[in-house]
Amino acid sequence: MSDQLVGPVVLVTGATGYVGGRLVPRLLEAGYRVRVLVRDPSRLQGRPWIDQVAVFQGDVFDATTLLPAMAGVAAAYYMIHSMQKVDSDADAFHQRDLRAARTFGQVAAAAQVGRIIYLGGLGDPEADLSRHLRSRQETGDALRESGVPVTEFRAAIVVGSGSASFEMIRTLTERLPAMICP
Repeated sequence: MSDQLVGPVVLVTGATGYVGGRLVPRLLEAGYRVRVLVRDPSRLQGRPWIDQVAVFQGDVFDATTLLPAMAGVAAAYYMIHSMQKVDSDADAFHQRDLRAARTFGQVAAAAQVGRIIYLGGLGDPEADLSRHLRSRQETGDALRESGVPVTEFRAAIVVGSGSASFEMIRTLTERLPAMICP
C-alpha cells in the first residue's frame, strides 16, 4: 500500500467485479488508504492500482478471514452478491447472500467499522419484486441487523463495457439477426 496516502482506511469487497474494480481507483484518487478482500488474489493481476492497495485473501462466509481485513477500517464497501442460482435451488443464492451479509455485518460490528456502504437494487419494498431484487433488499436489511450504520445505494441494471449485463447484450447483438425489445 502506498505510504503517500494518509486518509482513512477503507475496505472494498468485490474489487474483482465491475463496480468494485472501478471504485478502488476513485478511492485512491480521493486519498483513501484502500484494502481489498478477495477470494483469489490472482484475479487482481493486471489492475493498475494493485501496488497501491493492501490485499487480504478471504471469504465473506469465513469470519476469521474478515476480521484482519476490517481491523481499523473507517468504512467497508459491500459490493458483492450472488449472480446465479446455486445447485439448481432457486432460493440458494438468496440464502447465500443473507448468510454472507450477516457474517460481514457481525464482523464489521466486532471490528468497530464506522459504516458499511452497500450497493443494492432498485424496487419498492412493498412491491411484488423478482427474487433477485427481493434478495438485494433483504441483503441490505441483513447488513443493518449488525447495528453498524449502513448507507445503501440502489441501482438498476449496471451497464458498461465489461459488466456482465453489457457483455450479455453484446453477445446477443453479435449473434442474433434481430432482437425484439420492449
